[in-house]
Amino acid sequence: MPLALLALAIGAFGIGTTEFVIMGVLPQVADDFGVGIPTAGWLVSGYALGVVIGAPLLTVLGTKVSRKKMLMVLMGLFILGNALSALAPSFGVMLIGRVIASLAHGAFFGIGSVVAADLVAPEKKASAISLMFMGLTVANIVGVPGGTYIGQVAGWRVTFTVVAALGIIGLLGLAKLVPEQGKPENGNLRTEFAAFKNVQVWLAMAMTVLGYGGVFAAITYITPMMTRVAGYPEGAVTWLLVLFGIGMFFGNLLGGKFADRALMPMLFTALGSLAAVLLLFTATAHNKVLAAITLTLIGALGFATVPPLQKWVLDQASAAPTLASAANIGAFNLGNALAAWLGGAVIAAGLGYTSPNWVGALLSGTALLLSFLAAFLDRRARRTSGRVVAGSTRTQAEQTRVPMGH
Repeated sequence: MPLALLALAIGAFGIGTTEFVIMGVLPQVADDFGVGIPTAGWLVSGYALGVVIGAPLLTVLGTKVSRKKMLMVLMGLFILGNALSALAPSFGVMLIGRVIASLAHGAFFGIGSVVAADLVAPEKKASAISLMFMGLTVANIVGVPGGTYIGQVAGWRVTFTVVAALGIIGLLGLAKLVPEQGKPENGNLRTEFAAFKNVQVWLAMAMTVLGYGGVFAAITYITPMMTRVAGYPEGAVTWLLVLFGIGMFFGNLLGGKFADRALMPMLFTALGSLAAVLLLFTATAHNKVLAAITLTLIGALGFATVPPLQKWVLDQASAAPTLASAANIGAFNLGNALAAWLGGAVIAAGLGYTSPNWVGALLSGTALLLSFLAAFLDRRARRTSGRVVAGSTRTQAEQTRVPMGH
């Protein structure tokens, strides 16, 4: 695998760290600015909203420049946003900093997926995408716990200063290691938007919203689930999330590896297993050991869906993949927001702290059904295309056949 993937992974590590580390330092931020925890939660919601909006917007704006230059611009936005957060004199300014940083998120992963896939042979595309996303999974193992610890010891402003420094390292890596690929082929808005005429692109994004949304239905409420149901002390939650991150790391690598061999079977397996494990979590959440094991499996199976889903979008929008790829990253965050809301709704309805697992299982199970539909439509399209080609070949042969006795 080319070294350019390392630069993409470093950028992904920084982005993953800033996305999730805010949850670990949220109480300190709220205290410093004199706001309540619910108000401080806008730093999480604002970031997610920025990803959804920024992914297609900045991707469209970047269609006239090379992908390498666009990635560098996005990393510059990331650095600016985190530096502004570190220096923010008020809560409002910090929220602006979070939104600026989030604008880079979706477009970086969307464009980065296209760049990663173009760097390798066709049979290794999913693995290349998974290596870029490896930076995001490592962020959950190292970056988020480390950033939380720094915030507790030295202050949350130091945390965001360190994250901005990670962005600088990522920017230098992009400049040095990523080859210049020129402007995107067919780089115009009409061509990019034409990809959305393909129903398979919409199916892929729906699978993304529902499939990975199933993970967030459970993980958003993991603290009350682990402390009030499993019986862990609050201090153990950080290390439980490290286990979740370890599961993400290995699930991502395996998802990329097996998606290169058989994409849809890998997706069937991951989504079906994820739905089953989420359903099982309702029972295993009552036991400390089983809860920890199940949480690790949710991380693994959830992120095993990411490389095949991202590659499926690239395959279906092959003529102009950049916007569709970025939109699919936005779909991940849309799924996160939807699942978190649904999970909170069932808890508020009095169904208990394990009830979000039922929501997650239902969402992932629905994504599995959509994957069956996508595979069926793909097979039908291939059969139709094969008949057309065969019919065209026969017609050409009849036209060139010389009549007997001529």
